[in-house]
Amino acid sequence: MAHRILVLRLSSLGDVVLTAPVYKNLKAHWPDCRISVLVKPAFAPVLAHNPNVDEVLPYRGHAQALRLVLERGFTHLLDLHANWRTFWLRHLARVPNVAVYQKDALARRLFVHLGLPSPSLARHTLDRYLEALAAWGVPVRTRELALGDYGTAGSPRPTEGARVLLAQTSFLGDALLTVPLTRRIKDVLPGCRLSVLTRPKTADVFRRLPWVDEVLEDDKKGLHKGLGILALARSLRGRFDLALSAHRSFRTALLLRLARIPYRIGFSTSAGAFFYHRTVFFSWAMPDVERNLALLLPLKPDLKAEDQDSLYLSRREGPESSSIGERLAAAGFKPEDRLAGLHPGSAWPTKRWPADGYARLGRRLVAEAGMKVVLVGGPEDAGLSKGIAEAIGEGALDLTGKTSLPELIDLVGRLKLFVTNDSGPMHVAAARGVPTLALFGPTTRELGFFPYGRGHRVLEADLPCRPCGLHGARACPQGHFLCMRLLTVGSAYRASLELLGTAA
Repeated sequence: MAHRILVLRLSSLGDVVLTAPVYKNLKAHWPDCRISVLVKPAFAPVLAHNPNVDEVLPYRGHAQALRLVLERGFTHLLDLHANWRTFWLRHLARVPNVAVYQKDALARRLFVHLGLPSPSLARHTLDRYLEALAAWGVPVRTRELALGDYGTAGSPRPTEGARVLLAQTSFLGDALLTVPLTRRIKDVLPGCRLSVLTRPKTADVFRRLPWVDEVLEDDKKGLHKGLGILALARSLRGRFDLALSAHRSFRTALLLRLARIPYRIGFSTSAGAFFYHRTVFFSWAMPDVERNLALLLPLKPDLKAEDQDSLYLSRREGPESSSIGERLAAAGFKPEDRLAGLHPGSAWPTKRWPADGYARLGRRLVAEAGMKVVLVGGPEDAGLSKGIAEAIGEGALDLTGKTSLPELIDLVGRLKLFVTNDSGPMHVAAARGVPTLALFGPTTRELGFFPYGRGHRVLEADLPCRPCGLHGARACPQGHFLCMRLLTVGSAYRASLELLGTAA
């Protein structure tokens, strides 16, 4: 007999969204099981398109819920809410197999009201959900949340011929991770005119894209700093029907409100979320590319991620620069040479793997793997890369600070391997389909900013102090910098060979 499973989760939007990996693991263990989820009516649309949920039951009171449960004859009940309401429900429902997640409500109250810490609070809510499956012998095969696991409530506004503004005024990596969203906007809203508002430094990311009709610059460090936002807002008024904000800052939300754009969509965690007409749940448990794509859920609730979303720079979206080929040839590099890229820099010192590590890895790639090495980065990384290139010696070419963004994209497309810190160029390489080895220290893969797509790898040390921040720090808060020092040259070299073998 097939398992008929009821899952109870009567809390907030975020808690409901985080139940998605539970259904994946149940279906992986019992492919023929039928999963029903009892949630508040407001959150029923969130799970309506989840491929692993067979039925969504809206909770409209205890008596009605108990009647629904008794009618359906469930064989298993999983309580992921664990409060007094679900306590009585699971005891009155007479379901033979019951599992309950450990909420640790007392520990949470003691911490909130008295500041008393508890080791139990270090566990993520998702981990608690998945631990409850052990009572039924269900192994945890995945912990990931993906686009398509949740939707959003409400109906979209008419969008034919819409004039759309996408705002992304953050760093290079954030801009690159927004590129798939620009293409999918055109898919979801055929015939729309798409404008992108971004920083001057990242404007070239979007100017290469044939599906972006206009690139506007928000010079928030110069012309539009402070009250300059008012002039920028006036220039946007009357030009757009819809705005999507991939940037979670208060300033961006305020700007779109001051521009009086009729329909605005942003993330629920934005400091200016109240300025948006619709907000989309922001989850740290999923890749940043898919988090950005989720901004389209109010317009297309059944939106799913596609393979091409991870290879958004794999095709040339503009003319390739001939200067890259000329500079490689001038350095004695031949077309048949296998090239490995190294990016040792970062705006945050704690994100940088030690320079000696890059130098020793580069020497091994040249001497043992028969590769040539190209160092890349911004002008601020020039001194760092120069020392590494000199230490590698013959077979190394230093182009740090010597490429424009379009040239960097072209250069990366010629590589067979890219070794990098957590940085913007990491996303360029992954998006071009180049096997990417990312060295993570103060940040973690779980923050969502890892190299997105297949054929990449994150090398990191398992330390309780990680992550110590969203972007890293100027200095290690613990003073030991073990998160980077524990990443050995040997492990990086072995991982590089594995990636090269996979690519081959």
